[in-house]
Amino acid sequence: MKLHRPANRHLLVALVLLVLPFIIDSLFGHGWVRIADFALLYIMLALGLNIVVGYAGLLDLGYIAFFAVGAYTYALLGSPQFGLHWPVWVVLPLGALLACIFGVLLGAPTLRLRGDYLAIVTLGFGEIIRIFMNNLNAPVNITNGPQGISMIDPLHVGDFSIGQRHELFGLDISSLHLHYYLFLGFTLLVVLVSRRLENSRIGRAWMAIREDEVAASAMGINTRNVKLLAFAMGATFGGISGGLFAGFQGFVSPESFSLMESIMVLCMVVLGGMGNIGGVVLGGVLLVILPEAFRHGAGPLQQALFGAVVVDPESLRMLLFGLALILVMLWRPAGLWPSAQRRRELAPDETVAQQEQETVYDHSR
Repeated sequence: MKLHRPANRHLLVALVLLVLPFIIDSLFGHGWVRIADFALLYIMLALGLNIVVGYAGLLDLGYIAFFAVGAYTYALLGSPQFGLHWPVWVVLPLGALLACIFGVLLGAPTLRLRGDYLAIVTLGFGEIIRIFMNNLNAPVNITNGPQGISMIDPLHVGDFSIGQRHELFGLDISSLHLHYYLFLGFTLLVVLVSRRLENSRIGRAWMAIREDEVAASAMGINTRNVKLLAFAMGATFGGISGGLFAGFQGFVSPESFSLMESIMVLCMVVLGGMGNIGGVVLGGVLLVILPEAFRHGAGPLQQALFGAVVVDPESLRMLLFGLALILVMLWRPAGLWPSAQRRRELAPDETVAQQEQETVYDHSR
């Protein structure tokens, strides 16, 4: 039986994703496989924030706080800090649940806020969580303060530890490869849930609130509950990603959850295309790879052009990274891969026929 073209395309993508870590390892080395692992974690974070920002239109600058809640939950319950070594299948859902609760706690007092006011409040919430973790070492030491928590248990399923090298089907697979496949599975699950939410009644209610909250309320949508649900769902994805991050790193500290991290995740959503899952995935991949590419290429490039390293590669990396973001936003204000609705909003000169054609294509997907 001959497969349809979409089925062939999906099969090809699946095969590429399966062999990708081995290709990266052979071409660029182990370090870039680790970067690919972090890219998957950030994609999960960006997809969670996309529910809040892309679907519901609620600007959240403190999203990294939910990442911290999930990471510290895993660290406290799976390390020598309290002498607890709970299994992963308990700690990860518990971290997601706590992050969900914190998402509701953040959303409840901000229901009447919009725009810049909402952004300032969420920014403050993210900083409160970070400072709280940084100072919760006295009078009773809980989080070990700025020194962080180390010797965190690696991710494991029963007696199978993902933090160790294993031989499977005759192949010697490192822990970085195993983490890649674990993170890929969770990322695909988050993509599936996001897709189902987008096409559900709840997803359409979020989009109605994003377009006009007053009109949505007049049409019978319970804006309070729908907003709280957006915060809760986005926070849940952040909590899961944070728990995986703690098990992968084996160490967490408040420095990993700064405001810059929240801005970076928000840039992934905006740069890739708000409200479009494919665009968010693309933005996550680019904003993890680009800084590392600039980090490794800034020094050799200056050596080739000037015969010496004129500017510190770390400073030049952030300069080039910022310049790339500015250029993309100038040329593609809707993002690199925007949704059809977003393209129509930013292209008023588009003909009616083109708009209808894009709408039909978007629904056919």
